[in-house]
Amino acid sequence: MEILSQLWSFLGLLTVLQNILPSQFLSLLHSLYESLQDFFTPFSYFDIPEFNGYCSVDLNELYRHVTLYLNSLHNSAACRRLSLSRSKSSNRISFTVAPNHSVHDTFNGQRISWTHQVETVQDSLDEKRSFSLKIPKRHRQALLPLYLDHITATAAEFERTSRERRLFTNNGNNSSYDSGWVSVPFRHPSTFETLALETELKKQIMDDLTAFSAGREFYSRVGRAWKRGYLLYGPPGSGKSSLIAAMANFLCYDVYDLELTKVSDNSELRSLLIQTTNRSVIVIEDIDCSVDLTADRVTKTAAREDHEEEMGRVTLSGLLNFTDGLWSCCGEERIVVFTTNYREKIDPALVRCGRMDVHVSLGTCGPAAFRTLVKNYLEIESHALFDVVDSCIRSGSGLTPAQIGEILLRNRRDADMAMREVVAALQARVLGGGGGRGAAEYDEIVMRSPESVLVVGSPENWDSSPGKYVGKRRKEGPASEKKVNFLVRLRSLTKSDSGRRGV
Repeated sequence: MEILSQLWSFLGLLTVLQNILPSQFLSLLHSLYESLQDFFTPFSYFDIPEFNGYCSVDLNELYRHVTLYLNSLHNSAACRRLSLSRSKSSNRISFTVAPNHSVHDTFNGQRISWTHQVETVQDSLDEKRSFSLKIPKRHRQALLPLYLDHITATAAEFERTSRERRLFTNNGNNSSYDSGWVSVPFRHPSTFETLALETELKKQIMDDLTAFSAGREFYSRVGRAWKRGYLLYGPPGSGKSSLIAAMANFLCYDVYDLELTKVSDNSELRSLLIQTTNRSVIVIEDIDCSVDLTADRVTKTAAREDHEEEMGRVTLSGLLNFTDGLWSCCGEERIVVFTTNYREKIDPALVRCGRMDVHVSLGTCGPAAFRTLVKNYLEIESHALFDVVDSCIRSGSGLTPAQIGEILLRNRRDADMAMREVVAALQARVLGGGGGRGAAEYDEIVMRSPESVLVVGSPENWDSSPGKYVGKRRKEGPASEKKVNFLVRLRSLTKSDSGRRGV
């Protein structure tokens, strides 16, 4: 009781002094107290408000970065209370530090604390939010700049991977360029893990995409626009669209599906390019069928060129400027993808280096691609007929991923039946001389090493590149010549296969 009475007496004395002493003197005492407290405390404190200035209008970008950064930690053990939320269009759960609670972090061996402060504004329903950062005082000068850079980089990466991605298509609205694209959520399930590609080719594409996404400083240093061009070619059903979706999912990019037949002229084409965002994949599928762009320019007459300009349509020149002109550098971190079934029909100027940097040949399934399909559809990793399938593939027979996928889908409840039907289809292809739906319109498809499938080079090297695409129709030759070619191919493939097994 005596202690309580002394405490009340002390509080009463403070109240009397507060009423007697001048306000300036009290402010001086308060400042002196805070200075002494700051001098003896081992920590430094930094406040990061939600809005800049006194008007509370300009959003503090650092506050948003801190929110994303703490969300990326999502470590419930480091915080006693978290607020959980999930948007209607996403399956990801967001973690937010509860009001007036703290979360702990570690950076460069130092313990750091964040406190989410929320205060209610007097006579208002608004709330004043801020983050309070507590770091060791003796490491403040060296630690704070590095830690803030780390927060910004982590927040940007987390936002890139967690945001909802969109699939855009041009709506053909000629009255206004402000709404040239319409979009839906992009939720294609294709990934490189489920993609039916040979292992080495898959690795080459992933490595190239990874180097591109991390190449901001490189592209700036060499003075090139930060973009990359891909040409995907092969028979129908070879997986061109699935590869595009896997690339977008791998990089977490938006996808812009450009329908050239809806574009009225070159001016609208440039306007559509300007409206695309950074970190996106711009796709023009079946470039040889979209519009008449790929005809031989030598055979075009001046009258036809003038007529095209008068009619107001997309020209080859406009598409070239779209992919590699001055307007192509209006954004960053973009990938432009052309697809075609017939590579020789494309004008070489459209797919030269600098426009289409990487040429990917997609054809029939190889052994690794076939095993990926079997694992996806049948959920098995080994089967007695795998060696028979490999033998058929080495003999020059082949089916596209779409053809094999249809067989496996039809027999997904009976793995043995599915494998027997695949073997029967491959053997029928061998006995039929490689003919069949889809691949019949193409030159005979030869199993190639993965290095020959992905070509980085200009169209001038097509004829000398391994895996050269010959033409639409198969040219019949003497029987002895065909037999020699088959034996040479079979021998090289057998050596390649034995080499891989030896490794």
